[in-house]
Amino acid sequence: MKNTEQLIVRNLLVSETYMRRVIPFLKKEYFESVYATVFHELAAYASKYNKLPSQDALRIACDNSTRIRETEYHAVMEVLPSLYEDKEENEEFLFDTTEKWCQDRALHLAVLQSIEIINGTEKQFTKDALPSILQDALAISFDTNVGHDYFENAEQRFEYYNEREERIPFDLDCFNQITKGGLVRKSLNVALAGTGVGKSMFMCHCSASALAQGYDVLYITLEMAEEEIAKRIDANLMNISTDDIERLSLKMFTDRVAKVQAKTTGKLIIKEYPTASAHSGHFRALLNELKLKKKFSPQLIFLDYLNICASSRIKAEGGSYAFVKAIAEEVRGLAQEFSVPIFSATQVTRSGFSSSDPGLEDTSESFGLPATADLMFALVSNEELEGAGRIAVKQLKNRYNSVDHLRRFTVGIDRSKSKFYDVDQDGEFQLVKDSPVVKDDMPMFDKTPSGTKLANIKFS
Repeated sequence: MKNTEQLIVRNLLVSETYMRRVIPFLKKEYFESVYATVFHELAAYASKYNKLPSQDALRIACDNSTRIRETEYHAVMEVLPSLYEDKEENEEFLFDTTEKWCQDRALHLAVLQSIEIINGTEKQFTKDALPSILQDALAISFDTNVGHDYFENAEQRFEYYNEREERIPFDLDCFNQITKGGLVRKSLNVALAGTGVGKSMFMCHCSASALAQGYDVLYITLEMAEEEIAKRIDANLMNISTDDIERLSLKMFTDRVAKVQAKTTGKLIIKEYPTASAHSGHFRALLNELKLKKKFSPQLIFLDYLNICASSRIKAEGGSYAFVKAIAEEVRGLAQEFSVPIFSATQVTRSGFSSSDPGLEDTSESFGLPATADLMFALVSNEELEGAGRIAVKQLKNRYNSVDHLRRFTVGIDRSKSKFYDVDQDGEFQLVKDSPVVKDDMPMFDKTPSGTKLANIKFS
């Protein structure tokens, strides 16, 4: 390693091209003994004067430095002449060697820090931070992309505009309209609703739909048992009520499962964690284990639900804003890391629970969650909607499309089968057109089959 350190420091001093390419990725702690001191001084000089220090300039900088002890100073003076020997090296070899050395050093230091955390000598981090520390070390890479040049990269930009992004479609037309065809990779999508409105039911329906379309789906639950989630998905795919499932014989049940399996190439894994005990580190480990043991890499992940997850970075102490925001950021980071859409849910606040027109401000515990999500919508229900077999949807945030496109719509719901379905937005249950203010006596729908006005849902 000493030879590699010497190679890196020497070329930092004699090759300005090399120095400018690699110095943003180097840290003093990667170096040991005398080379750490030399690197620190040359980096300070380059940062201040934007050029390489000559041997005399670096010597003077060391003379004037208050950071260098006497023993270190003598070691630097002894090694300095050899570092200014101009030996020509292959630039790409240097670059690759330096990148590999940085990766090894970062991992080595991360392991040492992890040991200190485990032993209790490192007080800044908890043991939950270990996966993140090691993950950051393993992610070290010399990314030479310094940004998108508006003029030089015009063609790449045009290709991006016209590239058809892979999406996982819903089986509900209005949701496909507002997302321009479905969910995209590396996205966080969130349903907002009160207790019992249908958050988990909606996720079960969407997971059943994705499975039926041939996608591999992972459903992570921290609220309900694995078997209860599977029961709802059974009811949806078999098109029978959850009560009727319990009345089936074993043969009848397995025959129905076989029919579902014959119609799809997808797989579904349901994993249960105790409430508030699992965080993104556990989910990352699960994904890696599924890939290793079952050769299963999900194309869509459902997380039921965000507010009852733990954070891998901070403890659930003090204000909930930072805590829930951290969970949302970690989950979205997981979506980016594994290039998969993640669908989750959150509760409304106490005031939002009784509101017929929930907004982003009604997100329970943290407004930091809407700031992180790519798609967020509210599910709204009341007695009138329940009686009509409907549930109302209001868009709250949408990075896929304009939030004004189909801001409000309804879908049908069959709770006994955990199933949602399309309804005619322009027919029997037509929504009132958007207006700045909806008066108290204005019904949500133009008409209903029974003639009953559904006046308790008012959007503004």
